[in-house]
Amino acid sequence: MAHDLVIRGGRLVDGTGSPARHADVVVDDGIVTEVCDVGAGGAGDREIDADGMVVTPGFVDLHTHLDAQVAWDPLGTSSSWHGVTSVVMGNCGVTFAPCRPTDRAYLADMMESVEDIPAASIMAALAWDWETYGGYLDSLERTPTALNVGGMVGHCALRYWAMGDRSMDPDAEPTDAEMAEMADLLDEAMSAGALGFSTSRTLRHRVPDGRQVPGTFAGRDELLRLGDVLAARGRGIFESAPRFDGDGPSEPRCRSELDWMRELALRTGRPVTFNLTHTFDNPDHHRLAIDLAAAANAEGALIRPQTTARGIGVLFSLQSSTPFGRHPAWRALDDLDLDGRLAAIRDPGTRARLIAEADGAPTAEELARFFVTGADGVFGQRDGVALYDCEPRSALPVVAAERGVSMAEAFLDLCDATDGRVLVYWPLLNQSMDAIAEMLTDDTVIMGLADAGAHVGQILDASQPTWFLTHWVRDRGLLPIERAVQRLTADTADFVGLAGRGRIVPGAAADINVIDWDGLSLLLPEFVHDLPGGAGRWTQRADGYRATVVNGTVAVDHGVHTGALTGHVLRSGPDIR
Repeated sequence: MAHDLVIRGGRLVDGTGSPARHADVVVDDGIVTEVCDVGAGGAGDREIDADGMVVTPGFVDLHTHLDAQVAWDPLGTSSSWHGVTSVVMGNCGVTFAPCRPTDRAYLADMMESVEDIPAASIMAALAWDWETYGGYLDSLERTPTALNVGGMVGHCALRYWAMGDRSMDPDAEPTDAEMAEMADLLDEAMSAGALGFSTSRTLRHRVPDGRQVPGTFAGRDELLRLGDVLAARGRGIFESAPRFDGDGPSEPRCRSELDWMRELALRTGRPVTFNLTHTFDNPDHHRLAIDLAAAANAEGALIRPQTTARGIGVLFSLQSSTPFGRHPAWRALDDLDLDGRLAAIRDPGTRARLIAEADGAPTAEELARFFVTGADGVFGQRDGVALYDCEPRSALPVVAAERGVSMAEAFLDLCDATDGRVLVYWPLLNQSMDAIAEMLTDDTVIMGLADAGAHVGQILDASQPTWFLTHWVRDRGLLPIERAVQRLTADTADFVGLAGRGRIVPGAAADINVIDWDGLSLLLPEFVHDLPGGAGRWTQRADGYRATVVNGTVAVDHGVHTGALTGHVLRSGPDIR
């Protein structure tokens, strides 16, 4: 009898870190049943000729905010366009469960305030047919998806349920009864299959009235008590958006945060992860955090700082907001669609007003780290291909100076030449490419922080796997392909407890990518209005993914979804896949 699927003759990079080899991969009933010599795999009802291609496990993204998006976008875009087959939601403490019916709007507003996901879209699209976290997972089971989805339960929801509005007071401590209620809610979530617990301690995360989100000022005892719930269940990760921000040097806060993480990891035996980035204001912060995590790990802890493969930055474009939006003539463009904006900038009178208004403000110093991407004629770039390499000669002031025009005029010229596709990229975090390279080659650090589904109108980092593989691995040789693929697959899958994913070995779930390695490239983001109610977001595609297989079925074929919605809900427990 024919097998369900045979991927024939590809260069197999199986996720284990073993040397790449040419092989056939055989799939039946959603499982890899055989990995064998080329030609030995037998016939398949569907076959993929992978000669000349690289075959990898599907990528496992452990830091997403797709919690709302899965309700209206079963394809999980843009993640599914970049080889991602499994995602972990519920990061940074913000989740939609547990939730009383009376609190739905508040949690939606909180998600908008923290993660820039429109509350109106959330309220319109979510089924809201749950109260407990287990009920939320059951609702996900009724929601067809092209991706495997799992999630952590958020501290914000637990604390708001137990403590109400008082949960956001800086000096509020839970009563014994409130602490017990939070622990019980977390235990319910873990028993139902949550992948762990997340909390936000950063001062950046606020609710709409300006206060920090619930849990920001939670004491060490509260965090340890919640960690004890994971310990009692013997599973689940503990994720934190840490308190590294604030006035003055970051070193004392870094030491304080890593101290409680060390205690929690040693006390509970559970893996701990936290967000880590570089900025020029604190150039050695990432090194200290990694050193402290490594020292704790030497004592028996498991702490993995997570970072992304490029800068985390705001996107400016004629499609959305521009670098000159503080000026009235530029703000007036907001009322037009893209065609209207292009017509406006091509009108000599409007163009002259735009240039005159922007003259001298912002300054070249202010825009020194605003980088043009995706335009022919700019150093090292091709029209329509996204680069995030922060090349100094692609900075907007430099581009303008080389052309002998103002920054506004250079921006308008580029918009005109590309029909509005060109972007300006402003990295706020992970500002140094050298620092990113340091983190990517440090085995204490884990890949994450792509924030898929979040900051929809400002930032788009869901394409992290494609950038990592093209820029750092293929073009720069920072890591061998075997280790790079392992970082995106088995490394993340194992950390979160997905033992049956992240490798192409017999018995593993058949989540697989077939990649045109030489042709792999990252296309420019596009701003689309496809959220419920017509709200807009950035999306980004790639060239080079020949096929992405989810649980044995081809879900994406040459970048186009096949209509297959074979994703599973990923629940923690002894039988997790």
